[in-house]
Amino acid sequence: MGFDAAQWAHSSTDDLTAFFDRVDYPLYVVTVRSPAGEMSGCLAGFVTQCSIGPPNFLVCVSKANHSLDVAERSSGMGLHLLGVDQADLARLFAEETGDLVDKFAAVDWRLGSTGAPLLVDTAVSMEGEILGHFSVGDHEAFFMRAVRSVAGGRPGILTHRGIPPLEPGHPA
Repeated sequence: MGFDAAQWAHSSTDDLTAFFDRVDYPLYVVTVRSPAGEMSGCLAGFVTQCSIGPPNFLVCVSKANHSLDVAERSSGMGLHLLGVDQADLARLFAEETGDLVDKFAAVDWRLGSTGAPLLVDTAVSMEGEILGHFSVGDHEAFFMRAVRSVAGGRPGILTHRGIPPLEPGHPA
């Protein structure tokens, strides 16, 4: 029995409901800073580790998102897992858009060794070097090599199922 590409090519979103109804994943705040000092950040759910040695990650940013333009000009990226009690921080980075609002004015942050802005108050933060990026449909995948992480004081991990519906600042 082989893979039938034609069968999968004609699947609708409704055909995938049984799968997506069971999937849950952590929510990340992704932060970047351009060489000129422009900062941006967004909420991301499509993040995965793709190598153990070296520790590489794929971080997907919506092509409609303000953070994409800044990320394409950045050499470093911050990844932040939010604590279970940080729905308001998730809402800030999901519902506000960086081309209209300075999200960093509302949070404590510091500059990391890669040049990425790192949020101080999260469950855990990690920064990495952006090694490249490529299109994966309606998102751009950034290939990032992790270089440092710092545990935060927030308990648990905020997940997709653990937060009320959000209204994105730009269409996802």
